[in-house]
Amino acid sequence: MRNSLLSIATASVLLAGVGLASAQTTSTTTTTTWTTDQGATIREYSTTKHYSSYRDPNLRPDVGMALPPTVTVYPLPETMKVPDADHYRYGIINDRPVVVERESRKVVHTWDK
Repeated sequence: MRNSLLSIATASVLLAGVGLASAQTTSTTTTTTWTTDQGATIREYSTTKHYSSYRDPNLRPDVGMALPPTVTVYPLPETMKVPDADHYRYGIINDRPVVVERESRKVVHTWDK
């Protein structure tokens, strides 16, 4: 009986670990390092393309949050050399550049103004 309980407990712990591992593989992460110069590049590029900033004083994008569909996102400037650039888009929110994942629109980096 004791061995059965020990086996059940061990199996439960293993299954819980597998559940945690699979949950971790679906989280949003980025290994790309974003620099201050890249934020300036996005601002300058947006100005030359006449992209306007989305304005909403109540919207304060943080890493991990998905941008609403009302925010327009654009491909990264070709001059920005980042790994897997097609994976990302950017928007300008309240005059601040914000980089998001293309598919999920989740914020991966913001710059202070």
